[in-house]
Amino acid sequence: MYYVSKRMEIAMAHQLTTSYDKRCRNLHGHNAIVTVYCCSEQLNTDGMVVDFKKIKDAVTGRLDHAYVNDVVDFNPTAENLARWICEQIPNCYKVKFQESEGNVAVYVKEGYEQAAL
Repeated sequence: MYYVSKRMEIAMAHQLTTSYDKRCRNLHGHNAIVTVYCCSEQLNTDGMVVDFKKIKDAVTGRLDHAYVNDVVDFNPTAENLARWICEQIPNCYKVKFQESEGNVAVYVKEGYEQAAL
């Protein structure tokens, strides 16, 4: 099995919809750190699990310096964004979305829980 990861920083703004009164309901921003993990039993014809540029384009190309509520059609929490990013990238099994120093969400695709350790 081959494993690759790519770590990126994005500047983003969003507003959350919550069932309780919270400051995150207001427009605010983060300098988030996103780490994408991919794996494959076989390399593609270029000798890669996935091209790092394709990972970068899928994340920074869509989310960096963006108002994320205009990009996605769901409540853009760190958890939901981690899942969404994972779904955008071939061979991705895990995404770590760190929206601030102390706040991290991790999404692991079903069936890959052991690989996530």
